Amino acid sequence: MSDDLRFRRDGTFTIVQLTDVHWSNGEGADERTRALIDEVLKAERADLVALTGDIVSGAAARDPCRAWDEVARIIEAHETPWAAVFGNHDDEGLASRAQMLRAQRRHPLCLSERGPKGLSGVGNYVLRVRSARSRRLAAALYFLDSGSYDDLGIGHYDWIAHDQIAWYRRASALLGREFGKPKEKLPALAFFHIPLPEWDEVWRTRVCRGEKHEAVCGPALNSGFFAALVEAGDMMGAFCGHDHVNDYEGELHGVRLAYGRATGFAEYGREGFSRGARVIRLHEGRRRFDTWMRLEGGRRWDPPVHQPEAGGIR
Repeated sequence: MSDDLRFRRDGTFTIVQLTDVHWSNGEGADERTRALIDEVLKAERADLVALTGDIVSGAAARDPCRAWDEVARIIEAHETPWAAVFGNHDDEGLASRAQMLRAQRRHPLCLSERGPKGLSGVGNYVLRVRSARSRRLAAALYFLDSGSYDDLGIGHYDWIAHDQIAWYRRASALLGREFGKPKEKLPALAFFHIPLPEWDEVWRTRVCRGEKHEAVCGPALNSGFFAALVEAGDMMGAFCGHDHVNDYEGELHGVRLAYGRATGFAEYGREGFSRGARVIRLHEGRRRFDTWMRLEGGRRWDPPVHQPEAGGIR
């Protein structure tokens, strides 16, 4: 757990979520992606950049670790700390997750961590956010490795494993005690790559903001991570990537489930659906956050409202 982050004096903490960057060799589409990241980070006073997977196209990159270096240098040119999780495409080439994590950690503003040994995945960790005026814990940011592909052959994509869920429960209880307010829950957010099955449920049954242009490509099995978030009571929002032309967010059982906006130009998209980034702003002492998109061209975009499908809230 890191102690390097804190709220600003005005009580805000701003996160820029970059997802599905799909950087390969720094040419062509990567140059458009570089310009977009620069544009977003100039427009937003980010306190942290959260990278939610498929940041490099492992199979296309001649050197996946160097690809991570190039993305890191873009961010660190803005003097902004950053933290990452892996997606299903990062390690499809010549470098493993562990090797790419070591490449990340060579950069001075990288806050990514390996996480507990023996835990499923590479990169399960928590970042503490301190109060603006003291060392008091004010928020927690969870980063989890949501895996790659389903080894059981039931579906296509992996799920957050039971040992990761148990780790989250323990960390949540520990940080709750450190927070020291028995009648309040520590404000928390979670970041990972592959959406949970509940991303489909929230679109069908709740008012959402944003667009859905493809199926939710999550796991066929529900491992219960969302239930753990609801039961623990600290999680205000969870953020994923993976589906490039979905960007909606909605609240289900007190937790806001949100897609980022796909950032990279190297992989599939949709005409009229601009690349960009999601921006998340926390407010110290309040269990709420604001969120919007910053799109190519520098435009801030507040997504449209989507009403529940037939049947609505159950």
